[in-house]
Amino acid sequence: MLIFSVIQGREAMEWVIRRLNSEIEELAATARGTIRTPMAAAPWSLENFEIGRPLGKGKFGNVYLARERQSMFILALKVLFKKQLEKAGVEHQLRREVEIQSHLRHPNILRLYGYFHDASRVYLILEFAPKGQLYSELQRCGRFSEDRSATYIMELADALSYCHSKNVIHRDIKPENLLLGANGELKIADFGWSVHAPSARRSTLCGTLDYLPPEMIEGKPHDQNVDLWSLGVLCYEFLIGQPPFEAKTHEETYRRISRVRHFAGAKDLVANLLKHNPLHRLPIQGVLTHPWVVENSTKKPTTLNQESSSQ
Repeated sequence: MLIFSVIQGREAMEWVIRRLNSEIEELAATARGTIRTPMAAAPWSLENFEIGRPLGKGKFGNVYLARERQSMFILALKVLFKKQLEKAGVEHQLRREVEIQSHLRHPNILRLYGYFHDASRVYLILEFAPKGQLYSELQRCGRFSEDRSATYIMELADALSYCHSKNVIHRDIKPENLLLGANGELKIADFGWSVHAPSARRSTLCGTLDYLPPEMIEGKPHDQNVDLWSLGVLCYEFLIGQPPFEAKTHEETYRRISRVRHFAGAKDLVANLLKHNPLHRLPIQGVLTHPWVVENSTKKPTTLNQESSSQ
């Protein structure tokens, strides 16, 4: 009986690995068709790249600075371990992440150029963001100025407006998932919890607690308005230096939110994004045209320009 159980367990694991490999092969065919870079054409293998210093470490693997040998194109290579993905049961989540991110084209969204795999790992070929994680920059500075905060909010709202126009909900906007490009521009970098939802309202609990809106905490169906709540939390955190909802008591939470009063225009924006009822939150286009954002941001949105030129 023990031998039979061991055989069953081994067969089950082999079946999981075969299923993951099958999904990866299918997705690779799609991803290869979306790559438009100076690099050589797919299929890829590890031999195509020179691996440099580590850029970061995650739950399922690591990210390295890399260079494609033929074109000398600098990029980031995210290495994920299949066994860890299987153990956590997130194979479908990875598939969805690649499908979504590989098709997005926006200056404030990190490019996913393609990917490949071997017997034990999955490799994501990503755009390199030289100035690193926004979270580290916020920790270094303590908080950001109004100009810098408004610029980041504008860039983030612009990218989310683009995502929402493609029926993509991010669902996990937080400083750790935002990177900074060569010119200091913000880039959304992690689409692990994102979903393509053209019509259905979702009910999965995901994301990070400090940035979760009430409807997700309460287990209610949700839509793209969840990203608006996260935008309000981030605006507060940029200006104050910490999220408003990590306090131990409601009284302390309210006290923290009241601290935004020192930034009158920002207070109005935050108050209109942090609405308990998602239908009452300021729409994404309202964020881009909000007086505080327009007055303080050093950059202009791309989505508004496209809309005005098409009219």
